[in-house]
Amino acid sequence: MGTNIAEKRKTSPSMQMVQRGMAVGFPIMLGYLPIALTYGVLAKQAGLTLTELTLMSVMVFAGASQFMGANMIAVGAGAFEIIVATFVLNFRHFVMSLSFMNHLRDIGRNWKVPLSLGLTDETFAVSALHTKEAKEEKGILFYTALILTAYIAWVLGSLLGGLLGEVIPEQLSQSMGIALYAMFIGLLVPSVKKELRVGLIAIIAMLINVICSQFMSEGWAIVLGTVLGGLSGVFLLKGEKETS
Repeated sequence: MGTNIAEKRKTSPSMQMVQRGMAVGFPIMLGYLPIALTYGVLAKQAGLTLTELTLMSVMVFAGASQFMGANMIAVGAGAFEIIVATFVLNFRHFVMSLSFMNHLRDIGRNWKVPLSLGLTDETFAVSALHTKEAKEEKGILFYTALILTAYIAWVLGSLLGGLLGEVIPEQLSQSMGIALYAMFIGLLVPSVKKELRVGLIAIIAMLINVICSQFMSEGWAIVLGTVLGGLSGVFLLKGEKETS
């Protein structure tokens, strides 16, 4: 017992924070690996090289946007269409980053900016539950370890998925395309359970996409469906708040 106490004393504050961050990020890592694997297979199926799909995870690090980007590449969408669509889809990250910086007031801006680039829905939610670490000694290392654990898992999972996409049978890789729709449905259903009008917004976006795809490229149809569907939510959800 005396040995264990001595070992704890020898552990530096920096190492303690890193270990705590990795421990908190471990469940996120377990959740990211299968989704990243699926993304890697689908991106390979969409025509991306192993280097391209891995670099997308390295530079973008946004699951929903990467799935959308891979799908838009598969249907032949242009670069500008993909950029606009993913920008709209990820616009919430601006709000998340500002909130993250506000929670971590005791940490310098030189750390806040790079860490904000690594925020996802999951790492943001976990960080919001662990604000006290920002006031502790070497607390910045807690958030760094948390985000890097999730980030490394996503990148390695994407790489492994791309490698699997090269060796697994084509019929099996094509069948994994259903994972894209399953993921978005999985994200949508909990919100619809809380508020039925969210489901109506999704239907509006879908109808706009279908109608617009009849006379324009599928890429721009996705962009318009995303933007106009989101705008419809401003009015529909506002009306719900006024009646409640």
